[in-house]
Amino acid sequence: MAEEINLKLNVWRQKNAADVGHFESYNVKANTHMSFLEMLDVLNEQLIQAKKETVAFSHDCREGICGTCGLVINGRPHGPMKGTTACQVHMYNFQDGDELWIEPFRAKAFPVIKDLVVDRSAFDQIIQAGGYVSVNTGGIPDGNAIPISQQTAQTAFESAACIGCGACVASCPNASAMLFTSAKISHLGLLPQGEVERKNRVQKMVLRMDELGFGLCSNIGACEAECPKEISISNIARMNRQYLAATFTADVDAAS
Repeated sequence: MAEEINLKLNVWRQKNAADVGHFESYNVKANTHMSFLEMLDVLNEQLIQAKKETVAFSHDCREGICGTCGLVINGRPHGPMKGTTACQVHMYNFQDGDELWIEPFRAKAFPVIKDLVVDRSAFDQIIQAGGYVSVNTGGIPDGNAIPISQQTAQTAFESAACIGCGACVASCPNASAMLFTSAKISHLGLLPQGEVERKNRVQKMVLRMDELGFGLCSNIGACEAECPKEISISNIARMNRQYLAATFTADVDAAS
């Protein structure tokens, strides 16, 4: 049975990237069957009725697929639930009288657009640097035309589950994008169609990632712990191996 709970919300308000920003406090009554974003909708309805500016936050599918709902809830990207996006967090996970702190992802490469909305186009630039297959692979082959081991296919599929939400960056003390980048490199490079460009891909994507101001991985593992799709940090190890191999063999390939 649905219940109503009273919450105190401390929400980050910031006009733009140049603004200092600050927390503002609000009191909200929410139904426990609501999702977290629906609760924010209730807050905005209150602000509209009070003729105040609403809180800007990102959302799209609200089904845990698009990765748009980037929020830090009580210090954790996407909130307290493991393997869950912010839009999938429901209010029955909170108690009457709880105080919540809601803020945007914090990273130099993710400048704040307004309030809880950040610019994550840096991820798009990493993909544009080489996160695709450009060679002609012909028409659509039969499902069993190219032999691929079950383990390889499964690993590639798990890596492809990354929704590019940026929780890995927000949870990392260095704001590293290596989990995101390595997941994209893995899901393409493990399969025959993408293996042809593996060396160029890993070099271009890692270089672009560094140019955009993301930090280095320090093996803390917070990215894997907070990833809503539970992407494994084994992808980072794979990317590092591929990057070193591509770097050390570049001169040999050019001379041959």
